[in-house]
Formats: sequence, C-alpha cells, structure tokens
Amino acid sequence: MKKIILLALAFASFAFGAEGDATATIQAFSVLAAGVGLGIAALGGAVGMGHTAAATILGTARNPGLGSKLLTTMFIALAMIEAQVIYTLVIALIALYANPFL
Repeated sequence: MKKIILLALAFASFAFGAEGDATATIQAFSVLAAGVGLGIAALGGAVGMGHTAAATILGTARNPGLGSKLLTTMFIALAMIEAQVIYTLVIALIALYANPFL
C-alpha cells in the first residue's frame, strides 16, 4: 500500500510541476494511462485464457467423446476474451493519437 501511495504522489508531482502547460501534462498522463490499461487488460486476458484452456483440457480428459465440441466452445470463448483486450487497445490508441481531452 505504501508503494502505491508513493507512486501516486510521484505522478502528482509531475502534474503540479508543469509550468502552466496543461497540454503536455494531459499527453503524459494519457501515455501512462494507455500503458497501464493495456498491461492490466493483457494480464486479465492471459489469466482468462489460461483458465479457459485448463477447463477445456480437464473436460476433455474426463470425457474424451466431447473433445471436439469443447474445443469449438473454447475457441469461441478465447475470441470473446481477446476481443476485450482489443477493445482496450483501441481505447488506448484513441487516448494517444486522437486525444479527446485536448
């Protein structure tokens, strides 16, 4: 918890340290938000994909006759999980290149 507070104070010092140039501050925080957002989305997507694959392997091991049906369902689930990460990428690119806050 101490590290998070220290990190927040460090970023706040950059915001208050800018000498009246709000555009540079907004751009800097947009880059930071895009990086953190993509990292969290990629981490969540990777965890979700791992659980999906593990559940499919376990289901196939328990009932090998349903292997092809489980595999099809797994690919659909993986596409849905990956779509969330791609949506985050789109939002991050919008925040970086077509910044609506400027």
